Amino acid sequence: MRFGLLAPCGGRFLSSPEPLAAYAQAAEEAGFESIWVFEHAVIPAEYASRYPYNEEGRISIDDDDIPDPLALLAFLAGVTSRLLLGTGVLILPQRSPVLCAKECATVDALSRGRLQLGIGVGWLAEEAAAVGTTFDDRGARTDEAIEAMRVLWRDPEATFHGRYTEFERAKCYPKPAQPGGVPIHVGGHSVAAARRAGRLGDGYFPIGLDLDQFAARVDTMRAAAGDAGRDAATVEITAGGGRGADRIRRYADLGVDRWLLSVWDTDPDRYRRAFDELATTLLGPLA
Repeated sequence: MRFGLLAPCGGRFLSSPEPLAAYAQAAEEAGFESIWVFEHAVIPAEYASRYPYNEEGRISIDDDDIPDPLALLAFLAGVTSRLLLGTGVLILPQRSPVLCAKECATVDALSRGRLQLGIGVGWLAEEAAAVGTTFDDRGARTDEAIEAMRVLWRDPEATFHGRYTEFERAKCYPKPAQPGGVPIHVGGHSVAAARRAGRLGDGYFPIGLDLDQFAARVDTMRAAAGDAGRDAATVEITAGGGRGADRIRRYADLGVDRWLLSVWDTDPDRYRRAFDELATTLLGPLA
């Protein structure tokens, strides 16, 4: 089991260079494998969409800073040397796949191959409207975007003709530092996300599920991989939620490769103590 951190989102922390750099460097020193950040371009003050990960149906963010995730990871690449840099998740159908491919390749090149691209389809229809994209076809747009980005990362003169994206002999440089391109981890709680991960993902990142639901989604992912002629064992599984060793072992038995932990305290003395404790209780014994 490898252990990563979800970066704390509170107040101005994620846009404060010195405190954020110190947090990431301390995480790297403590032995964490990765750090993950998430995305919202905008959150309307009022929205009808239902947030799927709590009973209230509202995201628990007020006016906290949520920087662009790829720009944020580029900054973190510059202040660390070993941490993998993940998006958990980037809302892919709200972005141009051509521009997203360029941004991801740039971060991966400058970080010497440390980017992990977690993607999702999004849940907030009002946000999709604000950035000028449609919501009902976000699944189809995501599938196509994954394929288009991989063509741009792979081919010297990339050609792609899809429903939403077209380019002919497009030269897109730099290429990612990772030979196979940036790994794409498909996130989400739905059956559709599990199937997308099996068909197209380098990784699968189920979100907001209990153990039984999680096991069912993993089975769905593996079946979809088999139907697509892929080896499901090559799809890396990321999960998180809690610090109990027994709980983590149960998820490991289901095939989880990476467990994400939350240390939301941004006081240096307190988060360093938390990192040291986690290194002793989890990172060492369960690695």
